[in-house]
Amino acid sequence: MAKARRPDLATLPGGGEFIWRDGERTIVVREGAFADAGDLIAGAGFSSFELLTTPRALADTPLELAGRASAVHEVQRGPVGSTAAALIDSVRSDELVALGGGRVIDTAKAIAAVRGGRVAAIPTTLSGAEITAIHRLPDGHSAPRLVRPALAVCDPGLMTGLPEAELRASAMNSLAHGADSLATPFANPVATMAALRGAELIAKALDQTAAKRDATTLVAGSVLSAWALDSALFALHHVVCQTLVRILGTPHAETNAAMLPRTIEAMLDRAPKAMAALANALGCATGDLSARIEGLAGGRRHLSELGAREQDIDEALDGILQRAELAMTPAPPDRDELRRLIENAW
Repeated sequence: MAKARRPDLATLPGGGEFIWRDGERTIVVREGAFADAGDLIAGAGFSSFELLTTPRALADTPLELAGRASAVHEVQRGPVGSTAAALIDSVRSDELVALGGGRVIDTAKAIAAVRGGRVAAIPTTLSGAEITAIHRLPDGHSAPRLVRPALAVCDPGLMTGLPEAELRASAMNSLAHGADSLATPFANPVATMAALRGAELIAKALDQTAAKRDATTLVAGSVLSAWALDSALFALHHVVCQTLVRILGTPHAETNAAMLPRTIEAMLDRAPKAMAALANALGCATGDLSARIEGLAGGRRHLSELGAREQDIDEALDGILQRAELAMTPAPPDRDELRRLIENAW
């Protein structure tokens, strides 16, 4: 009997442009969608909105979109909690449009959560924030629920404009979204399919040079990976990376790129079936997962080269061990194993 032929990626759904109506939200992945953002936002029922963005993103914003906003707010650099707290009193509308990276989108989500409002997200990176209901709240405020954007306008050209090394680091953050979702207590068949398909698409895109890469494939992989995380939540990798970024002060995407090969190594014996499935999606043997990920990242990254200080490791370990989400990891690692994991990425 002839061996079944594996379908080509191009024949499978989710590898190109699409409109995804997912419950209360709509996800648009389409080249040129940024130019149509005003109409897409109006079509999603945002009748009067305020725009949260950065000067750099605003400079490239279509006048038609900026003109529809009743106010424009600059999102300053800094942690989401303090940034959102500084803005919340000046924001008057319950309908917000966030144009920018994950920090900008999460700031809008944080304010909308307190106000009981809605968010439309126009991402400029592969952060995945446009897909998830995972974010901090403004400092000093509480909310009955977290916010998932009601509309995500994902324009591949807008989202993949970073320099190559930065883009690959950002893509490792996306890959980590799906990978971390595979072995949590909330892992489920649909999230797993999305995670593995997302990993496959990310690898397909990054295996090409920048000149030959299909940006839509990379963005589709990022969206699917973020959707998987939103469904099944996260464990070891994101607990470690979020804490390292906060305490060591290392950049978010690059920290994910440095740590993902190491956290995947830690998961090989904890979740062998999930890691075998991830390896298959990335087109490698399970034992070669770390090397494959480093290759997709453009080479090995080191925390010590990202501005981390060795004397802060103990404080980071304290922070990691205090995170309740660490228990989402099968056989959660102890302090000694976590230290080895971080030192291996040093």
